Amino acid sequence: MPLNVKPILISGGGLASLLLAQSLLLSKIPFVIFERDASLTFRGQGYRLRLSSEGLDAIESVLDEASFQKFYDTCGKTAGSGFAALNANTGEVIGQNPGGESLGSREGKIVGIARGDMRRLFLEGCEQYIQFDKHVKGYEKTSDGVLAIFADGSKSVEGSMLIGGEGIRSQVAKQLSGGKLKVFDTGARGIHGQAPTTAFKGLGEGVFRLVDNTQPHGQISIMTNVRAGDMNDPDVQFGWTMVGQPGVIEAPNDDYTIVGRKAADIAKGLTAHWHPRFKPLFEDMVENEAAFWKITCSTPSGVPDWDNDKRVTVIGDAAHSMTPAGGIGANTAVQDSALLGRLLREAGGYKDGVTAEYEKGMRVYGSEAVKKSYGLASGQMKVKIDEATTPTV
Repeated sequence: MPLNVKPILISGGGLASLLLAQSLLLSKIPFVIFERDASLTFRGQGYRLRLSSEGLDAIESVLDEASFQKFYDTCGKTAGSGFAALNANTGEVIGQNPGGESLGSREGKIVGIARGDMRRLFLEGCEQYIQFDKHVKGYEKTSDGVLAIFADGSKSVEGSMLIGGEGIRSQVAKQLSGGKLKVFDTGARGIHGQAPTTAFKGLGEGVFRLVDNTQPHGQISIMTNVRAGDMNDPDVQFGWTMVGQPGVIEAPNDDYTIVGRKAADIAKGLTAHWHPRFKPLFEDMVENEAAFWKITCSTPSGVPDWDNDKRVTVIGDAAHSMTPAGGIGANTAVQDSALLGRLLREAGGYKDGVTAEYEKGMRVYGSEAVKKSYGLASGQMKVKIDEATTPTV
């Protein structure tokens, strides 16, 4: 990479940040990533991601041919019965492609990948440019650059730009937008779990939503992706994501950082009366992988406007957090990386006008994605955001 050129500073080591880093690496534009955790595997990686046509196209536009082929080969491809909704209590099929969703993205198949695998592949080649235990809490402008400010009060090297990609609690997003970028707590809650592939054999191949409307406080449902190619591999686990309408899933002492046995026991209790076909997903679950999560969403009316800063912008969940409904969030995040990376490549690095052009494009598809995600969640999870009264995270 060129010497004596101020690097682009990237806050956060999530998917959008790492894919942007890949783009900058290929463009020979200097960068450094600041990640608050001690490593990329410090925390659980969460549920499996479904990649849409738009998401795959964005990733392919960034990576070189060999890297994208390696990435695509790592992805699972699911065919089988497609996307089916099942009654969790009776085991009966209650709908094919519920909500009219078509999940296929390439070759007529549903393409998915574990979040941890995606981060690992996007990190390849960028290892020397990431600094761990660096929690960005804000930034400071200089006469011709920008400094990241860390939680301990220290500051980064001077960069030509700062890209905030540190998720829903992004301090860069709050400072940049003057508080206009908000993430609302919908009140809906979830539990992520995993089990050996053998626990899923009763489902067969496909993507399934198991729906239970008999809970006393509202509906819960499970989403899972069962891939035939991994079905008999004893070293592979499949994941499932449980989502409950507001008031259905409650963590002890309202502590949603709890992982492991306590989260697993709540999932088992909620599904104790489910059809025997589905029982192994919970009875055989790997308890230490269970984790709660809050379901959040950005402003449903779309990505707000803020005064553009030519040296600072935001990507991924920092710009547009979404509910899990529709599996849209990660696919929108990688579109940010592809768009911003392309503009920086064409400009040869920092250039006045790049962030304005990026934000103009991002607001269009980002706002559309947030509205779609919130609309689906309103129907499935009965969430309602009032921008004046709903609490933020």
